[in-house]
Amino acid sequence: MGTKAQAEKKLLRLFVLEILLCSLALGSGTVHTSEPEVRIPENNAVKLSCTYSGFSSPRVEWKFDHGDTTRLVCYNSKITVPPSKPTVSIPSSATIGNRAVLTCSEPDGSPPSTYTWYRDGIEMPANPKTSRAFSNSSYNLNPTTGELVFDPVSASDTGEYSCQAENGYGTAVKSNAVRMEAVELNVGAIVAAVLVTLILLGILIFGIWFAYSRGYLDRAKKGTSSKKVIYSQPSARSEGEFKQTSSFLV
Repeated sequence: MGTKAQAEKKLLRLFVLEILLCSLALGSGTVHTSEPEVRIPENNAVKLSCTYSGFSSPRVEWKFDHGDTTRLVCYNSKITVPPSKPTVSIPSSATIGNRAVLTCSEPDGSPPSTYTWYRDGIEMPANPKTSRAFSNSSYNLNPTTGELVFDPVSASDTGEYSCQAENGYGTAVKSNAVRMEAVELNVGAIVAAVLVTLILLGILIFGIWFAYSRGYLDRAKKGTSSKKVIYSQPSARSEGEFKQTSSFLV
């Protein structure tokens, strides 16, 4: 019995070892660089080389290790840069029932960042109807352009808005929060402005009527037309004789 148990145990070890060897054989591949350590003065160009073999369709990445932080700097032959802090354009107030556009962008991310919007610290879903917190809002959110469009603005859209940029490399970065107030249309101010305009127009019409009724405009017209200029031609005179005969009468 002991011999049989030892044989089974040995067979199990061999089986496990065979599996490990098979796994290594299937995933065998080598990566080599001609210069494991490169020293170059700051602000100078540098060329890093890397060769590999044994991979059917490899994903080649260059990473930068700095202490406990690892940052991807090159993927698919393209340099990657983590996003910078995004800047936002958010109106301080928006009229209820009107259209309002909020924008978010950052220039440094490579590949380009995608954007996520937050209201009062809560992430805004692409479809507001899927969230109870945003079910009363009507907006379109474009994660590629960073544009958030309310059409129309509702009373529930008041809040502090911020935007987050991320591109899969480095840490996602969030903008400062900016408050937007959803306000009612000021009907009273519009009515007051219309009334003031009508009053001023009435005063102007009354002034014209009063001037006509008092004859001020007619007198001014007569005064300008009563002045006449009469010019008489001088009569013929003999040569050598001169006399001023031209006259003007006003």
